[in-house]
Order: sequence, then C-alpha cells, then structure tokens
Amino acid sequence: MSIEILSILVLIAMFVVATILPINMGALAFAAAFVVGSLIMKMTPNDIFAGFPSDLFLTLVGITYLFAIAQNNGTIDWLVEKAVRLVRGHMALIPWVMFLVAAIITGFGALGPAAVAILAPVALRFATQYRISPVMMGLMVIHGAQGGGFSPISVYGGITNQIVEKAGLPYGPTSLFLSSLFFNLAIAIVVFFVFGGWKSLRDHAAASGPDPDTHVAGASRSIVGHGGTPASPAYHRSAVSPSGAAMPSDEGLTSERLMTLVGLTALAVGALVFKFNVGLVAITVAVLLALLSPKTQKAAIDKVSWSTVLLIAGIITYVGVMQKAGTVDYVASGISSLGMPLLAALLLCFTGAIVSAFASSTALLGAIIPLAVPFLMQGHISAIGVVAAIAISTTIVDTSPFSTNGALVVANAPEADRESVLRNLLIYSALIAIIGPIIAWLVLVVPGIV
Repeated sequence: MSIEILSILVLIAMFVVATILPINMGALAFAAAFVVGSLIMKMTPNDIFAGFPSDLFLTLVGITYLFAIAQNNGTIDWLVEKAVRLVRGHMALIPWVMFLVAAIITGFGALGPAAVAILAPVALRFATQYRISPVMMGLMVIHGAQGGGFSPISVYGGITNQIVEKAGLPYGPTSLFLSSLFFNLAIAIVVFFVFGGWKSLRDHAAASGPDPDTHVAGASRSIVGHGGTPASPAYHRSAVSPSGAAMPSDEGLTSERLMTLVGLTALAVGALVFKFNVGLVAITVAVLLALLSPKTQKAAIDKVSWSTVLLIAGIITYVGVMQKAGTVDYVASGISSLGMPLLAALLLCFTGAIVSAFASSTALLGAIIPLAVPFLMQGHISAIGVVAAIAISTTIVDTSPFSTNGALVVANAPEADRESVLRNLLIYSALIAIIGPIIAWLVLVVPGIV
C-alpha cells in the first residue's frame, strides 16, 4: 500500500473513531502524525512540527480567551438582555433578533456551539411562550451563529483564511464572511416561512406572562459532541460572580462591560482596517481587560476552548505530514483527472456537507481545504468562490442532531416537543446536506464572480 493511500485511510479512521468514541480528534491526529511521519516515513520531529499552525494556535487562544472574559463580566448577558427587550410584544421580530444576536456573538470570536449554548435556552423558552415552532427558533439560532462564523476575526474565519493564505491562494476574508452571512440569511428566510413564521406577521399580540429568563443554565443533560467535546453550554449564566459575590442582573452597562465593548471594537478595527494579526490583537485586548479587572477574568483562562485548539492544531499538523508524503498532490491529481473543474468543486462541497453532518466541521475545514489547494492553484475556477462554497457546505449541516449545535437545540426543547424536534432536525439536515452544496456551488462557483 502506498504512503498516500495509507495516510488517507488514517485520516478517515480518525474521523470515524472520534465520531464514535469520546476522544479528541486532535490528539488522534498528533499520534497519527508521529506514527505515519516518524515511524513510517522516518521524518524528524522538526519536519513534523513544521506543520504546526502556531499563528492559528494564537488566534484560537486569543479569540476564545477574550470571549471568555466577555462572558465572565456579563457583557454577553447584557447584549442578550438588550436584544430580548427589543422583541417585547413583537412576535415576528423574535426569531430575527435571535439570528442577529447569534451572528454578532460568533462574528466577534465565539465558537458556534458557545453561541448556541447561550441563546438556545432563551430562544426555545420564547418559542414556548409565544407559541412559535421550536424547530424554527433553534434553526434561526444555529444559522445566525453560522452566518457570523466566518468573519475575519472569528474562529472559522481565522482557520479558513490562514490555511488559504499559507497555501498562497488568492483569498478574500470579507467575501468569505459576506458569502456565509447572506447564504445563511437566505436559508433563515426560507426557514422562517416554512415553519410558520408568516403567522407571526399577522399576529402582533404579545404573549401572556413575563419575558423568558435570560439567565437560564441551558441544557440540563450532558451531551457529547464530536471528539469528546462536551456539548453542554459553554458557560452557565449565574447571578454569582467568579469571586463568589452576588452579581445583580440589572447592573446595566458597567465600566467593565463598556471597556469590553471598546476592546471588541478595537479588535475589529485593528484586524480589518489596520490589518494587524488577529491573534496578537485579541490576546493583547484580553490582557488589557484582565489587568483592568483581575478578579473578573480569573476563571476566563479555563474557558478557553482548549479542546478546539487541540483539535485544529492536531489536524493541521497531520495534514502537514500528508503534504510531505505527497498525499495532497496525489488527491489533487485525482481531482484534476476528472477534467471538469466545476464537477470537482461540486464533489468537494458534497464531501464537506455529508462528512460534516456526522463529524466535526472545525476539523473538516482544516482537512478538506488543504486537500483542494493544488487543484485550485491551477486557476481554472475561482479559488475564493470554491473556498467559500466548501466552507458554507461544511458548516450549514451543523443543524444535525449528531452535531453539537443540533444536540443543544434538542436538549433545550420542551419535553413534549423533543421527539418532534429531533425528527424534524434529522429531516431538515438530510435535505440541507443535499440541497445546500448544490446552491452554494451554483451561486459561488459556477458564475466565477466571487
């Protein structure tokens, strides 16, 4: 068996094992890099570590650390509460505010599952109180999170843009972000009308009772996501500060929260306008906020998404070993042999969608885009459009109950509706895995204008 085939089989085995067993795929990838690289290919440790994504490592740590501080000092709660007040008595706005808030949270660096964990409990309580479809509310939150997930200062955006930049391909961070945002917005519009949102346009009466609590703890049962990553909420809202003191929920815009909002704005301006390194800016802003309020940030470092950091660092390191083994060129030549660049791009989109429905989208982004790089460097079709289509196809299926996002929606659904929500999400995810890649391909790849 050739080393190219062996390395591909090992990659497939990692996805299968991490999906079935609660083992982080990044840890598996580092082990595979040692076995395939050192024991079989006789690579030196320096050769293996040459593929370690140090820049991306800092980006992931810096962004998630900053977001953890924003969680701890109540900035995220404050934003959610302000959004909730906007919808009081306006049923038609409820799903859209949830979509918008989810997009803002992920756009400023939160992982998709973290945003869903924060908003799903609130959104599904709104669904119960206002008699709105819980499936629609869950999907609006997920697609909102995915819509903002490819901003230049987000985790998904950082992963994708840095892989493409490192490969020497033309890349457009803004194009990627807007493509994902508008694609998910279009899906949300369809979801809104298909699942009965049009009724709320006619019914403007406010629901009875007070607005749902925005400080709920989220899913009450533990769910295991891909690679052993817990799918329970990233943090639990509480009226107790990290130091143990009572923290009233109606504090309003405190100086800490104001400085956090200023810091997030500085991150966006620094990265987008001045083109500073996202990871360095994020970690600098986080450190400044920590210096201003040491007690509040005390537990923030523990909330850094270390499982995701390990996951993506391991996968990209193993892909580096595959590149040295000639696997990437082997796959690219196989794709090129089809003689139809548009068909090859469509197959890549379908691969991303179908595999991601059962495996980690984050890991798949780190694996499938590098495999497509040699093919894209031939210049037959727009690299920016293909990357955007692959990225969208890979992440829009995170509505599946087998994914962390879908599992969180099911867990937070009312007990009486849970089976129905599960069934509807399964059907919806199957349809989106088939239809989504085709639409992304038709819109972003075929015209060649992106």
